[in-house]
Amino acid sequence: MKKIITTTNAPAPIGPYNQAVLSGNTLYTSGQIALNPKTGELILGDIKTETKQVMENMKAVLKAANMTFDNVIKSSIFISDMNNFSEINVIYGSYFDDTNAPARETVEVARLPKNVNVEISMIAIK
Repeated sequence: MKKIITTTNAPAPIGPYNQAVLSGNTLYTSGQIALNPKTGELILGDIKTETKQVMENMKAVLKAANMTFDNVIKSSIFISDMNNFSEINVIYGSYFDDTNAPARETVEVARLPKNVNVEISMIAIK
């Protein structure tokens, strides 16, 4: 059985998908980009600010499923320029404890939705 997870504290989907789906004890999130959920505006000032908005959006989705970053077991990070990796990693890493950080891959891609620089999705368990 699956349960659709939604929150107004993260950007509404801009296509035929949901913010997250809970199946049993496993949460699958859709990718989050740096959209301000209140205004719908992109936050693209610099890569650290953009990444922080992405992580705050993800935090809201996790919270809507009664979870936190401690529940995350896998992250996927898609970036438009691998030269931004270290700055993205600093912000991303600030949301996790090194002793229980999730598995992760980071992939440079040709293009992301709305031409953003970073998109992150996660899998979490209760």
